[in-house]
Formats: sequence, structure tokens, C-alpha cells
Amino acid sequence: MNDITFVEVSAQQVLGMKKTGTYLLIPELLMKIFEFTVGKKIQISGAPIFLCHEITPEAVMEANEKGTATVEVAWPVSRAVKGTREMKVYKLPGGKMVHTVHRGPYESCESTYHLLFTWIETQGLRISGPIREVYPNDPRLVKPEEIITEIFVPVK
Repeated sequence: MNDITFVEVSAQQVLGMKKTGTYLLIPELLMKIFEFTVGKKIQISGAPIFLCHEITPEAVMEANEKGTATVEVAWPVSRAVKGTREMKVYKLPGGKMVHTVHRGPYESCESTYHLLFTWIETQGLRISGPIREVYPNDPRLVKPEEIITEIFVPVK
């Protein structure tokens, strides 16, 4: 059973980008930002983040199937830097969020999300913004069953 808790998340300065397409864009966009930071000697100050703007399982599936998902990814940065036309520096808002951790391949997150959404509903809460996935370990360096996805859901 996954632990589900309330957390207070601080606002965070990030270098990020947004595109429309399928969720297969996530690793590609994260690498694009990472390569930019390395090339410009920008210090990354945290784990990569995906923001899911579709906030119901049905909306996620439909947007992915149709290629209409809003795919926003970001890396925390320690200082304001000059971005590009497609990569911007901005603050992710903080606030009250529900948090849980999924362990295992990214493709197997569905059961964790189901438990999380059920828990949010039984608490009488509403999702109030994009869901965040934070990836604290590198899937190229750990076994699939050791991949960690931290999930943060802003709620009211």
C-alpha cells in the first residue's frame, strides 16, 4: 500500500518548456533542457519534473491517444538564467498538495494513480492544478523495479 500524505510544497524556480503531443515527449523534452543547462553551465538544483495538465484518468488517456496532451517539463535551477524562445525560466507555485510515491516502471503508475484519485475523492478534495511527477533517480542507472516517481497533486 502506498503512503498518501499532505505536504506543503515551496514555490520553485525552474527552466521548463511546454509542447502539445503525447506523453512520449517527456524524456525527449527533459533531455533537451538538460543538454541546454550543460551547454550553458547552468546549475540544476533538483530532480526533473513533469506537469500533467490533464487531471482525470479519462482526460489523460484521451489526450495521449489524440496527441493533444499539454506536456510541460522542467528542471529546477538555482538562479535566474536566460532561456530561449521555447525554454523559459519561471516559478512553479507551491501550496498544499497530496503526495505519494510510485516504485517501478513509469508505465506501471496507473494503479498508484487510481489509489491516489480514490483517496482524494474520499477526503472530499478537488484537484486544483497540474499534477507533478518528480523523478529523483535516473532510469538509465537503476533497474526498472527501482525507478521512483514522486507524485504531487495540488488540492483544495
